[in-house]
Amino acid sequence: MGFWLICAQAPDVSEFPYSKFMLKTIAVENYRSLKDVVINLEQLNVITGPNGSGKSNLYRAIGLISDIVQNGALSSLAQEGGLQNALHAGRRGAQRVSLRLGIEADELRYAIDLGVPQLGPFKRDPEVKSELVWHGLAPRPSAVLAERTNQMVKLLDSNGERVISPWTPRAEESMLATLTDPAQSPELYGLRETARGWRFYDSLRVDAHSPARRPTPSTFTPTLAPDGSNLAAALATVLRVGNRRDLDQAIAQAFDGASVNVTEDDRGIAHIAFDSGLSRSLDATEISDGTLRFLMLATILHSPRPPQLLVLNEPESSLHVSLIPALAAMIKTASAHCQIIVVSHSAQLVEALRSQAHTIELAGGTETTIVGQMRFEGPEWMWPKARK
Repeated sequence: MGFWLICAQAPDVSEFPYSKFMLKTIAVENYRSLKDVVINLEQLNVITGPNGSGKSNLYRAIGLISDIVQNGALSSLAQEGGLQNALHAGRRGAQRVSLRLGIEADELRYAIDLGVPQLGPFKRDPEVKSELVWHGLAPRPSAVLAERTNQMVKLLDSNGERVISPWTPRAEESMLATLTDPAQSPELYGLRETARGWRFYDSLRVDAHSPARRPTPSTFTPTLAPDGSNLAAALATVLRVGNRRDLDQAIAQAFDGASVNVTEDDRGIAHIAFDSGLSRSLDATEISDGTLRFLMLATILHSPRPPQLLVLNEPESSLHVSLIPALAAMIKTASAHCQIIVVSHSAQLVEALRSQAHTIELAGGTETTIVGQMRFEGPEWMWPKARK
């Protein structure tokens, strides 16, 4: 009886006003080649440009924002060699020794300012100088919902009064790591829950030792793992409880009438069976790199539990050009159910998506710029002023 009482009293995330956001704007300042970049996003987005234009840096910046918002941790920067290695390499003595990241999700905006640590045992971890969550364009005092300066955080209470939070985040972690009470700080809670619905794919291995080629226990698996290691189970889930008709059509279109199935042995282990008209079906160890990658992308894009935001980094890798139309068709269809960002250098894929996608073309040099956008044009974004 007690268990059911606890479940009945548990908060329903969907009841909170900030439980679901659509990402509208990304702002990055002083991260690698991104000296000052602000981009707006729509339902389906394509980021493209030549080699060295900053596509990978923008993808990594989006991943860094996700890591901060979702986990509150800044370990991703430490893995890049620390903040100093991630800062924009401008003229000596001219660069700002801090990094700023910001997002707009619907009408809610969030910004974080990261600096080089002055004290503490972890010298590679950046130090949070300030964070702000506000409503609307300008971070005016009346619009601020949560504010952090160094390690002090101020929140709005139920009476609309700004009070100091009893919780204190560490210097090297975001306030989103500790202040996630849906009742006391629904805005911070909503940001974190939103980011938990983001999925990133950029390391789908297709070599002979790829984990995607191995059989997996057959169990309900609505989400493909980032490395594709649960492909057999995730594909079986789409085939059995997802939109099998669309997936079958995509496979048939891409491979001239081919089909895919998942069988189980007597131990409940799932095995992929790809039928391309040969005398027998091929298992995952036998299919080509391009076929394996297409199966992983098809599984991602037909997930019965689509993410709120899906980010695909160079999905065309290992694919023959003949597969690009089928990939583009899958992406367009999936964008009806989730927001998608595709980072690509494939002219064929970019062109195939152009009619339905918001295209952002980057140009390189000493700093990344957006083609056709002057320095002071583009989405409206205002960084919070430094608090003293």
